[in-house]
Amino acid sequence: MKNLPRLLLLFCVGLAFGQTDSLTVDMLSEDAAFQKVMDSINQSYTYQHGTIDLADGLATLNVPEGFKFLDSAQSHAVLTDLWGNPPSETLGMLFPEDAGVLGEDFSYAIEITYSEDGYIDDEDAADLDYDDLLEEMKSDVDEANAQRKEMGYGTVDMIGWAAPPHYDSANKKLYWAKELHFEEEEANTLNYNIRILGRKGYLNMNAISEMDQLALVEDNVEDVLSSVEFNEGYRYADFNPDLDEVAAYGIGGLIAGKVLAKAGFFALLLKFWKVIAVGAVAVFGFFRKALFGSKAA
Repeated sequence: MKNLPRLLLLFCVGLAFGQTDSLTVDMLSEDAAFQKVMDSINQSYTYQHGTIDLADGLATLNVPEGFKFLDSAQSHAVLTDLWGNPPSETLGMLFPEDAGVLGEDFSYAIEITYSEDGYIDDEDAADLDYDDLLEEMKSDVDEANAQRKEMGYGTVDMIGWAAPPHYDSANKKLYWAKELHFEEEEANTLNYNIRILGRKGYLNMNAISEMDQLALVEDNVEDVLSSVEFNEGYRYADFNPDLDEVAAYGIGGLIAGKVLAKAGFFALLLKFWKVIAVGAVAVFGFFRKALFGSKAA
């Protein structure tokens, strides 16, 4: 793509995101032209604040101060069309107020999804040894590397906890963070996981970033944790053993991702994390290089 005329590249990027601006690179400096493209992309999204209904009454999100919410349809477009992830269902995304989906101001984002795997019995939470669990997870990652290679992906090393698991048994909320290193990548990846347990499954809130954003993510974790609640009828306390299914795993299995591993999705999941985590930065760099050549990198 670098060999295409710059004007054609700018025009193609504009078409890809529904833009009709006819400005050419010749009319602007390279930096101004590139920023024009980035601004046009970022301004094409409509964000929300305040109270958000998730999944038609499943849960309620009160957008934390300093954040903005991108709805399901637009989030799907960002994750799949813009960042290049495999298609998947998403309830939306949270972005810091001053950040866009692309550009140098991107720090991190939080994707919100829902997994209806059944009611998760949390009786094992008090007895978990997180050091033992970490070693088990490292072994699972090593085992998955063989499958990753077969799928054409690089290997992954699980460095350790970026933040050890913490379970709030009163509010049925869980969070932990992993530090991962992907083959041929200089920077390590941060995978920050938040789970809110409900009657029939759990909400996932995954922070998308790299390790240098850990402090920023942790500064906002409490606000994010308190921003989402299941609605009446879907709460953990609403579980009815006569009607509802129980998940095949507990808190330990939820942290370790055992169900996904057994189902053969563990390697794909790891690839998905990485593509999301660096997606905005990678696309930003690609557009700049494509538009203006290697000297602008």
